[in-house]
Amino acid sequence: MAEVYGTDRPRRRRGRKLLFVVLTLLIILLVGLVVLDRFSNSYAENVLADKVTAEVAKQKAESSRPVVTIAGVPFLTQVLAGKYEEIRIELPDFAAQTGTGETIRMAVLDIRARQVTAPLSTLRSGQGEVRAGTVTGTGTLDYGVLADATGQEGLKLAEKDGKLVGSGSVKISQTQEIPLSAAADLKVDNGKVQVRFSDVTAPGLPDNPLVRNQVNSFVEQMAFELDVPKLPMNLVVQELRPLPEGLKVTFAANDVALTAAGV
Repeated sequence: MAEVYGTDRPRRRRGRKLLFVVLTLLIILLVGLVVLDRFSNSYAENVLADKVTAEVAKQKAESSRPVVTIAGVPFLTQVLAGKYEEIRIELPDFAAQTGTGETIRMAVLDIRARQVTAPLSTLRSGQGEVRAGTVTGTGTLDYGVLADATGQEGLKLAEKDGKLVGSGSVKISQTQEIPLSAAADLKVDNGKVQVRFSDVTAPGLPDNPLVRNQVNSFVEQMAFELDVPKLPMNLVVQELRPLPEGLKVTFAANDVALTAAGV
């Protein structure tokens, strides 16, 4: 019996050591794959950030360095499949000029490209197209910038009960001014943001046709149009939503060739 135990214990020890070595190698391999995956992801994000920077300059716009995030884990399986869940692009301090000379500024222009297809052969050769099924973008316009676009001195814009409201004062005589406010009607037409005012409220307004004409004239001058500058990835305005911090603008585009747009 002594000989049996003497030969069995070393085998068990060798088996345990072999299992330990295999497990250690597997852990090292998995860690290496994770590191490689994250490194590849970071490298791709930096490459895309450089290309987006070039596209922004091409559109004669400005921004701080883009922050690009390629969503989805693992990254390398997406590369092999040629399909990506979502690519997020943030353009901090975005600014662009309209066709009429105004400068549109946004703290951040947040762009999301979804259903992105990029065959591995295209990435290797640089030939072919990288396309996104949908691209959306959001940004917030400061009310002060919008008020300046009207050219109406003293006009202030703000959000109230989910609506854009303009307020100011109309001078009806050399010594008297009447404060007034009006709700704005927002509309997007042919690449332009149109703002018209109605539902005027003017406390203490005299029942005088001449004064009322002055008020109506002031309200008409409050109306304005704002050209939307050319944006990266062919984004166009889809929705305008007044918020306390500013006018939120939603942009969108479908079936976008990202390579043609500079990405």
